[in-house]
Amino acid sequence: MAKKKGVGIPGVQPPQNKCDDPLCPWHGQLPVRGQVLRLRVEKMRMQNVAVAVHEYLHYNEKYKRYEVRRKKKHVRVPPCISVKPGDEVIVAETRPLAKSVSFVVIGKA
Repeated sequence: MAKKKGVGIPGVQPPQNKCDDPLCPWHGQLPVRGQVLRLRVEKMRMQNVAVAVHEYLHYNEKYKRYEVRRKKKHVRVPPCISVKPGDEVIVAETRPLAKSVSFVVIGKA
């Protein structure tokens, strides 16, 4: 009996569309591991890659309060998941796919 393909992260449903991309975590051979983040898509100017913003709180010891910090991450977008700027997406860490791409979109939040 064949094992059902999935990314192994609870609460994330596979997309309705199908694709034949080898770098898709649902329909290809790309394994996911490590961090799972919820990010906001900022730009979609590259082919199959989006720029997502990771906002988080950092405690400032000197002033005894929190500050908001941001980091931009390049994430790979499989063809079976359609995203546009402003969408909330769930991304998972994977092996390096390019110089700055180490995350892949696994679903919409």
